[in-house]
Amino acid sequence: MPAVRNVLVVGGGAAGAAAAILLADGGVSVELIDIKPDISALGSGITLQGNALRVLRSLGVGDQVKEHGYAFDTLGLRAPDPDGTLIAELDDIRTGGPDLPATLGMYRPTLAKLMLDRAASVGVKIRFGTTYTALDQDETGVAATFADGSAGRYDLVIGADGIRSWTRRMLGVNLETHSVGMGIWRAFTARPASVTRTDLFYGGPSYIAGYCPTGEDTLYAYVVEDAQDRSTLSPGESLEVIRSLSRAYHGPWDDIRTTLTDPSRVNYTWFESHVLDAPWNRGRVVLIGDAAHACPPTLAQGAAQALEDAAVLAELLLAHDALSDDLWQVFTDRRFERAKAVVEGSLQLCRWLLDHERGDVPGLMGRISHLLMQPA
Repeated sequence: MPAVRNVLVVGGGAAGAAAAILLADGGVSVELIDIKPDISALGSGITLQGNALRVLRSLGVGDQVKEHGYAFDTLGLRAPDPDGTLIAELDDIRTGGPDLPATLGMYRPTLAKLMLDRAASVGVKIRFGTTYTALDQDETGVAATFADGSAGRYDLVIGADGIRSWTRRMLGVNLETHSVGMGIWRAFTARPASVTRTDLFYGGPSYIAGYCPTGEDTLYAYVVEDAQDRSTLSPGESLEVIRSLSRAYHGPWDDIRTTLTDPSRVNYTWFESHVLDAPWNRGRVVLIGDAAHACPPTLAQGAAQALEDAAVLAELLLAHDALSDDLWQVFTDRRFERAKAVVEGSLQLCRWLLDHERGDVPGLMGRISHLLMQPA
């Protein structure tokens, strides 16, 4: 018998949707709420490495992800010179195992829809446009009062509500989220034939310029600059900024730049980071995903680590017959140091770039990849 019979999941992103799917598929009654009015996802594309694909396969959406995404097994490093010279072509480590691609890019909102559709199909009750106003827990459960006046009682509440988690604040957890000092422009656009994988350009007037194919006809491109206030720019001005920054980069970038014409497909965010010290639960409320640990996207592991949190938590809840200190200790043992290592590795890449230091980027990427080859 599972450790829980009914669960409230707060947040419909990767962590929340994955936990809801796995628990409902294991016979637990699950309700998922999200304050957003409908399925949406900030950003344009997402890079999923093998360890993320391993979890997505366990959720029952692996084939659909493969159908809608674009898989590849190498990473290119290019110079910020007039030709976009290819410096190195690295074989990506298949962190999900030999039967999964090393990396897959896809349109982020498509992934969100696939996961929430899967959640609904296994019986998760999903409510958008609402949140809770109070959580009151005791030894046997958590009473939730919702903004619409309804109420419910649950054996466990999973806070998967993102980097600025309301659940974390409600618990009184003091966690400071730091700006790394970098901001990233992203644009979703057409994929030219010259782009068949991710290539990274380090240096030049920006820290990083790169791209990732997300389908047969699409990709997302990105340029990383010093973090600054870009909130006053109009959509047209934002488009011109990313086009202007990209002019320092060539090779496939010359093909991509001609497709950057739609201001509505451009967005800008800062790199931010935090790691919550263990444990991540306070009684019968537990934090996962960005609510517990957030990293800049320099290792493309944010969603993967959120998915791993969900998979490990669901596995333990379904395998144990009660919530206990032992269960939470095992969860900590399997997740804390691993997630922390990924955050620290992501930040190390940022520090090298900010300090204009030539660090061992391939070595760091390889070390983290070997860590992630072992399932969480």
